[in-house]
Amino acid sequence: MTFFSLAFWIALQTAITPGAAGHTWRLAHSSAILEQFTEFLSIPNVATDKANIARNADWIAGQLKSHGVNVRLLESPGAPPVVYGELSTPGARQTLVIYAHYDGQPVELAKWTRQAPFKPYITGDVSDPAHARIYARSASDDKGVIIAQLAALDALKSAGIALKSNLKFFYEGEEEQGSPHMEAILERYRDILSGDLWVFCDGPVHQSGRQQIVFGARGVTGFEITLYGPRRELHSGHYGNWAPNPAMELAQLLASMKDPNGHVTIDGFYDGITPLGDVEKRAIAAAPNIDATLKQEMGFGWSEGNGARLDELLQLPSLNVRGLLSSSVGATARNVIPSEATASIDIRLVKGLDAATQVDRVIAHIRKQGYFVSDRPPDDEMRRAHERIAYVNRKETGYNAQRTPMDLPIARQLIAAVQAARGEVVLLPTSGGSLPLIVFEKVLKAPVIVVPIANYDNNQHSHDENLRLQNLWDGIETMAAVFAM
Repeated sequence: MTFFSLAFWIALQTAITPGAAGHTWRLAHSSAILEQFTEFLSIPNVATDKANIARNADWIAGQLKSHGVNVRLLESPGAPPVVYGELSTPGARQTLVIYAHYDGQPVELAKWTRQAPFKPYITGDVSDPAHARIYARSASDDKGVIIAQLAALDALKSAGIALKSNLKFFYEGEEEQGSPHMEAILERYRDILSGDLWVFCDGPVHQSGRQQIVFGARGVTGFEITLYGPRRELHSGHYGNWAPNPAMELAQLLASMKDPNGHVTIDGFYDGITPLGDVEKRAIAAAPNIDATLKQEMGFGWSEGNGARLDELLQLPSLNVRGLLSSSVGATARNVIPSEATASIDIRLVKGLDAATQVDRVIAHIRKQGYFVSDRPPDDEMRRAHERIAYVNRKETGYNAQRTPMDLPIARQLIAAVQAARGEVVLLPTSGGSLPLIVFEKVLKAPVIVVPIANYDNNQHSHDENLRLQNLWDGIETMAAVFAM
């Protein structure tokens, strides 16, 4: 071996990896990163707040421009702007499109126990990031990953690591409303949105704490069922045992939809599911079994599924009662027969199932229980014509599930890149949560894979949402590895 070839070999062995570059950068710049994160979190981002949504978009656009990214806002009637950026690499072998969203869920101020949702607050010692957290709306869902991506760009540049791929950035502002304009946006701008792989950076890491890569997401749809009793609330002593009680009837109707083990008993509910392949089954079997730990942490002593693991059950559709409303409870409870009762339902879908068809199956089940199903609240004529009336409000269209094959060459490339930065990762065919991945696959014909960074116990969509600082730091390393693949 010549001197020059030996020197080149030594240089290769000592070259900093993308993950190590992310680690080095955040150690030197953690205070500046947190300051930037705090500034971003301080901009309110409830999806319906159009003025502040625009402020968020402008903030992201400014940050990308400062990192040398060519930026433009993708506009579509009725939709908040998509912040779109391009970072071209001469001789690039592929194009990666990086997705995140900058909008957030509504907030209930009274329920935030630490500080207001748009006044970021850090608990714990930042020098102990495994136990320190930053609290604010969208800290984990989904602003944290945008900050990690900006820091990853800085880290790679500082370390002199050249990109091998073209990077495109796609940050939307209505994911928390179900991305109703997404298909129109993708159709309108399909010429610039082409890529070899879309990397969705939304959601949590595995409950074991290990980095996970997810190859699909369940679809989602929702609706409400309202049952009716008397026109007005009645005295339960004078009319109990005679007047129909819609709250009791609703409880019985809902109970008829699932058995004691959580299996949905609605005819056809599981029909049409695309089965998992051998690679996917092996991935689920290899994932850490954290069910016992989760049950202890979450405070319940049994789980649905007749002994099946959580990761297995996420590959099936679910029927969930997300809320009930009828008259009053607690201090305002009164001895009455309610006039109506409403259940709000969501259905999570897996590949092979259609959102509208699943709701149709639920409606058929309601009819089978003896109800006349209406698409509007009943008037007097309808009340006189039918003994039992169920108004089903199916205003949520939702979207179907998507799943990318786990053994695609570019999928294996992504797995190798993330493992180089984070060690052994958990691979799952489908996540429990829902993302509009199917729309991207349908319009752009590109594979979609999810690489999340948030801690699983982040309270996303609820009060006191948070991001563990270690997850932010790990996320910088993960994003750097993805960008450099």
